Amino acid sequence: MSKIYAIADLHFSGKQDKPMGVFGAHWENHQEKIIENWKEVVKSSDIVLIPGDISWAMYLKEAMSDLEIIHKLPGKKILLRGNHDYWWEKIKHLNSLYENMMFLQNNSFCLDSHCIAGTRGWICPGSKNFTDNDFKIYQREIIRLELSLKSIKELKDVIVMMHYPPFNEKNEDSGFIEVLQKYNVKKVVYGHLHDTYSFNNTIIGEKWGIDFQLVSADYLEFSPVEVRV
Repeated sequence: MSKIYAIADLHFSGKQDKPMGVFGAHWENHQEKIIENWKEVVKSSDIVLIPGDISWAMYLKEAMSDLEIIHKLPGKKILLRGNHDYWWEKIKHLNSLYENMMFLQNNSFCLDSHCIAGTRGWICPGSKNFTDNDFKIYQREIIRLELSLKSIKELKDVIVMMHYPPFNEKNEDSGFIEVLQKYNVKKVVYGHLHDTYSFNNTIIGEKWGIDFQLVSADYLEFSPVEVRV
């Protein structure tokens, strides 16, 4: 029986000069660590959720080398845009590239007994230095989350993947939580966080009737983790 894994924030180089060791010694050779660990745990029949910050590339042609690496790794992959994925193009074009890689934006994918929905998300009201422009993006992302959930036509268990956590750093309610509750979502995986303070103070586990699972690559020690479903 296939399993569902997740890992966010791959931060592959995209042919950019972006040594990740500047973010800490644990990031040294992180790409090699991810590839090695992925091959050890993921089987070809499994599903891997990748919620954002996939490549540092600025354009798709530069990101293709990273996408090729992911394509050749075991499993079916569902990819979501992160705040650093500037290479991301029209979703129809992205979804024409690979048979075993699906790109999520205003849509959803149903595989086996689960449907996968989601959106990038954004910082939420109540966050430090939250601006009027942040509010506009936040509102747009709420709409995108609902469009993704509305696209599900099958009665299956739903897993939502987001890049940003769907709450602020004070772990307060948000418009994202309202939508998740409206559609009776019980499982959310998210990334974006990269420091010990955030790891220790974010929501991991159940709140608002939803089970939250942090899947940032460095939090996972650069190995895909099985999604608790």
